Parts: sequence; C-alpha cells; structure tokens
Amino acid sequence: MPAERNRPKRDCFNPNANLPFQLRLEDFEIAMQDVYDLFYDVNTGLLEKGLERLDDFVRPAIMSGLLSDLLTASIAKHSRALTQNEYFNGHPDLLVKGIYPNDAVKAGSEGVEIKTTRKVGGAVDTHGARNQWMAVFVYNIDIESEPARQRRPLSFSEVYLGQVTIEDFRRNPRGELGTRTATLHREGILKLRSNWIYKDPATPSTT
Repeated sequence: MPAERNRPKRDCFNPNANLPFQLRLEDFEIAMQDVYDLFYDVNTGLLEKGLERLDDFVRPAIMSGLLSDLLTASIAKHSRALTQNEYFNGHPDLLVKGIYPNDAVKAGSEGVEIKTTRKVGGAVDTHGARNQWMAVFVYNIDIESEPARQRRPLSFSEVYLGQVTIEDFRRNPRGELGTRTATLHREGILKLRSNWIYKDPATPSTT
C-alpha cells in the first residue's frame, strides 16, 4: 500500500484565536502541510524499497525535535514578521525580524518558541521557565495498526499558542544527567489551551 498524504482540516482552525507578531492561521496550516508533504515524500521512497516508514523507526525524542525544526523553518518562511533565530540553540526559535542583531540571540523575548509533543492537551517539558509566547503542536503517530504498511500517516491533532510567564511553570526534579526541566502547571496549561489554534474533533481532548 502506498504512503498516504495527510492534510490539515480547515474547519478545525479557530477563527477567534489571538495571533501575535502578524501571524495568520494560514501560516500554521502551511507549516503543517509542509510537514505532511515531507513525510509523504520520504515514506513513499522508503516503502517503494520495502523499508519501514520514517514514523516507525525514528525515536520519539528525535521525532519531536525533528518536527519542531521543520515547523520552525516553515513558519519562518511563510510568516510576515518572524524569522528563525540564527543563534545555535537560541531562545525563542522564531524572532521578530530586525529586533536582534543579525536575527540571533541566546535568550530573547520577542518571538515564539515552538514545541511538539504526543501528550494530548499540550503539556510539554521545557529547558526552563520563561516569559514567552509558546506554540505547542500535538501530534499522533500510528505504530499499532497491522499490517504496518496500512498505518495512518502522522497527524497534528491540536495546536496551541499561549503567552506564558515564569510563574506559570513548575520546576521538575533533576534527571539522572543533572538536567532540570520545567512544565506548565495546571493554571499555566489552562492559559495555553485557552488560545487554541487547531483542534481535530476526531481526537479526544482534555479541555
């Protein structure tokens, strides 16, 4: 069975969403479609060679990072006022054009951080509590249907865009490697979810 090309559902976007930095719903739709098209192209080639889909062999942590990078690049390309942060591992991922020298900053506030997660509702770990605009894309991967060649393509089920503050986070215990992460607490999550961009009603929601 050939790979299936996914598409965002236009009636699942929120026309009343609060969009900062001249963002448009179309910017999110095109970014999602860019990801779907890439996965379709790659998986078509893999399946033609009798190999597994990208969705099936990429580890979850790597997949989340890959999706975040793809979405960041696409939104930077199509949005009116945002561009990629040219500082390696700088924050946030997207900056308002021209605010920082050479569009590069280690830790800035004018822009949007992009996160992806498989957790319904958008709860996601970050590397630290910050005052920021944060976009969270919730994605689903079918790794259970059989036969494997008939599995559904990767899909985004929820997208949120919220302006959160340091006080909206709880700090998590240090991990084995000494790293400490932060996650939005209950009120912070509710704040994030209140400005939803996309919700697919076919997917269970926690809101």
